[in-house]
Amino acid sequence: MRTVKTPHITADIIIELLDYEHRPIVLIERKNPPHGWAIPGGFVDVGERVEQAAKREALEETGLSVTLITLLGLYSAPDRDPRFHTVTALYVAQAHGQPIAQDDAKSAIILQIDQLPHRDTLAFDHDLLLHDYLAWRRDGRLTPIREQ
Repeated sequence: MRTVKTPHITADIIIELLDYEHRPIVLIERKNPPHGWAIPGGFVDVGERVEQAAKREALEETGLSVTLITLLGLYSAPDRDPRFHTVTALYVAQAHGQPIAQDDAKSAIILQIDQLPHRDTLAFDHDLLLHDYLAWRRDGRLTPIREQ
């Protein structure tokens, strides 16, 4: 029997906080390599829907129960994660409350969209994910299809 090798599937969640003016978002500082600021997220478990993984990861890393608003896009560049090939589903979600860093998050911060960290301090390809989110939030622009 031939073993099929496929990319790992992950879910990332941009969490907008409804209790704050201008709907700021939550970023976490990663406790484990690769280090840096990141959108909350993680791996989809076998037998789990991607949407459920997104909600679970948001709760595990920030302590926030989220409501998913939209699937913003899929990101599959083979080098997006320096450890191995991953494909992520990026969701926009909303929540109430104060994030508290948990699980593999070293810290959690609330940022207005004009205060996002410099791309060099972000883990993975999260500068691209945040760029697409900002375009969607500002103009309703859909995530472009990237073939390279």
